[in-house]
Amino acid sequence: MSDLNLRPVRPEDAPWLVAEHIALYSGEYGFDDSFGVLVGQIVEDFFANFDPATEAGWIAELDGTPLGSIFCTQLSEDTAQLRLFFLVEKARGTGAAKRMLQTCMDFAMSRGYPQMRLWTHQSHTAACRLYRRFGWHCIESKPALSFGQQEVIETYVYRF
Repeated sequence: MSDLNLRPVRPEDAPWLVAEHIALYSGEYGFDDSFGVLVGQIVEDFFANFDPATEAGWIAELDGTPLGSIFCTQLSEDTAQLRLFFLVEKARGTGAAKRMLQTCMDFAMSRGYPQMRLWTHQSHTAACRLYRRFGWHCIESKPALSFGQQEVIETYVYRF
């Protein structure tokens, strides 16, 4: 997907971000309404506290149509957190996710973070496979009731 554009996220993207996350995760994984509440809070917090020196968010677009997002936020002084990474179904398998992940990791490294973290669900097999291919390591895996589903929550770390 060579025509893919990764542009900085804007406040007016917030409704789309929340709605697309809800549609995707409720449709594919059966997540309940608590997931949308969490995504809404993450997006609201990002824009309320945004510091371009330590954080960034991108929207992946093709011909002006948004296809996904990825965010790099500050978890702590020495740890960046990957958040809100998703790609609509029609854009999967095109290399877009690889480009998005590399952009996010490059940003974190350029800001001097020695490491990144993320949490995900084991059921997100394609994403977990991508993280491992990029050198991320699962450091914790635990069963939990998450967004109305029995899931295995995994925490991954990447050290630069």
